[in-house]
Amino acid sequence: MERQITVTGMSCEGCEQSVEDALEDVPGVDGAEADRESETATVEGDADEDALVRAVEDAGYEASA
Repeated sequence: MERQITVTGMSCEGCEQSVEDALEDVPGVDGAEADRESETATVEGDADEDALVRAVEDAGYEASA
């Protein structure tokens, strides 16, 4: 299953990588790709949306499902 979440606060490639790493650590995530220009992250897998948002926020960014 693919889903998108909104992520704000990314300003560089390193930020995108940080968001991707945080999301990929969530159980049930098979892959993640962040895009600072569209302020989104696309997540593959069946992880809980709340867990995805928490992971991004714990990494220092704002997120919403």
